[in-house]
Amino acid sequence: MADAHKEFETKMQKTIEVVKSDFASVRAGRANAGVLDKIQVEYYGVPTPLQQVASISSPDPRSLVIQPWDATLLKEIEKAIQTSDLGINPQNDGKLVRLSFPQLTEERRKELTKQVRKYGENGKVAIRNIRRDAMDQFKAMEKKSEITEDTLKDYEEDLQKLTEKYCKEIDTLVTAKEEELMAV
Repeated sequence: MADAHKEFETKMQKTIEVVKSDFASVRAGRANAGVLDKIQVEYYGVPTPLQQVASISSPDPRSLVIQPWDATLLKEIEKAIQTSDLGINPQNDGKLVRLSFPQLTEERRKELTKQVRKYGENGKVAIRNIRRDAMDQFKAMEKKSEITEDTLKDYEEDLQKLTEKYCKEIDTLVTAKEEELMAV
């Protein structure tokens, strides 16, 4: 019956991965190609992830260079970055697009910290929802006499431990990201 737990633990692990990817998209003052992960470019009428139409490099800690494989995409890439919530103005020199990451102001760092906390809280809510779904499933099994009341209690305890473990992991990720943001 440990398989019953495995399914929910896998869902919780996937939630952790989603939280990590959300954190990667938060700009921490240093150039990181991860901030471009959610940017889509119109390519032959189809929204396409930026990484699939260009190479992205970081020549120094404060800038990214985007070199499209098709030069006609320069304007589209520039437009996609401007309409995103990155808050960075791209420079297009006719061959590639440069992004310069300015130092974050104290105010902007605090805004980003709030955003990180929100992502963390969303992750914890998702984990608690997984726990609730699991509990509903286990209670239904007990009602149908597929498991005993004692087994149900054991499952509840195991599930609670899993939930606490993954919520703690999210707290650790939030703290680490906040420290990264507040480091000058």
